[in-house]
Amino acid sequence: MLLGALALAASILHTGSRAGQVETLYTSPAGRTIAAFAQDGGLVAWFAPKASKGCNEVWLWQLGSARQPLPREGAAYHNVTCGWQVPARSPVSLAVAGNGGSPALLWTLHESAARAVRFDYVLGATVSDPRERRFQEVAHASHGAGLWLGGVAGSGETLVYAVAEVAYKDQVACLSTPTEPGACELMVAPGGGIYRIVGRKPPTRIKGAPAAVAVAASGNDVAYVPAIGASTVDGHPLASRNVPVEVRDVNTGSLVLSVSPEAAPLAIGLSSTVLAVLGRSGGRLILGWYALQTGRPLGTLRLPLGASPALSAGTSAIVFRVGRSIRAIDVHTRRIRTVAKAAGTPIGLSIAGGRIAWAENVAGRGRIRAIMLAP
Repeated sequence: MLLGALALAASILHTGSRAGQVETLYTSPAGRTIAAFAQDGGLVAWFAPKASKGCNEVWLWQLGSARQPLPREGAAYHNVTCGWQVPARSPVSLAVAGNGGSPALLWTLHESAARAVRFDYVLGATVSDPRERRFQEVAHASHGAGLWLGGVAGSGETLVYAVAEVAYKDQVACLSTPTEPGACELMVAPGGGIYRIVGRKPPTRIKGAPAAVAVAASGNDVAYVPAIGASTVDGHPLASRNVPVEVRDVNTGSLVLSVSPEAAPLAIGLSSTVLAVLGRSGGRLILGWYALQTGRPLGTLRLPLGASPALSAGTSAIVFRVGRSIRAIDVHTRRIRTVAKAAGTPIGLSIAGGRIAWAENVAGRGRIRAIMLAP
């Protein structure tokens, strides 16, 4: 792994975006694409898979800063990230947090090979200590039993990841001969939870937060979608429309908000003022958003056909995409508008303050693009 912070080795074209105009912030060298992208405030981060030679690279950049590289690992240091094979259909998850002036990254690597047991890794590094830190290895059997990652999120001083445990309803009876009916059905077990990362310390479980299939963070708050059941196809954890989406304080574990969406949640977004929940109902994606302080519903919309099951929430807008079309919903007026069209499939589309940013791959190069929403 090569971790660069506050610096770029390739061409930086701009450090900011003017309102209403898409600008390219970064273009990678030829042959280097981007597999994951994240932002937090003035920080942007991305994961660049290796080319034919070399290592995978994780980059962190403070927009507008002087270009100063972090120390790189020595040749004798071996880590998981450097040589990991990143398949096109097994995306890397990435989160970044300003961390009180000492920026930190968290990323996950997923094993996609058809094996009896599949391993995923939760990894991280900080500006103050750029060495790779292996926080957890998560493994599950190909039929589903075991531990599953449920996403990563970062904001301010908060970096979190979620884990759910899937198990047989009665493992002993499942392995017996003859097998008892229903014993081999899969369920979400009591294990798992949402874990917080602080520096290089071991992960700590957030009090009161259960196993989850999705997480989002804003400041000291974390939102999550609880894992309730398991897929009959491959055993992966599932959400339910009958279980509330919750927000908790990461320091105390106290419940901040609990809402009951209309459809089983697929994705969530969180800002300092808004919780957004995206679910599916009748073949369409349904977006609902709520005031964080009161839980009052602020709006519900059916998204256009072809919308991606992912979103990001800001204080004044919620962003999503339909194909390569990037769209924003005003949280107050409920008006949807198209703000940009990407040249390639948007990666890590998100909003931070008034800046909407994403990564895209075009002609064998990765690039990071951004647009400022007009006031």
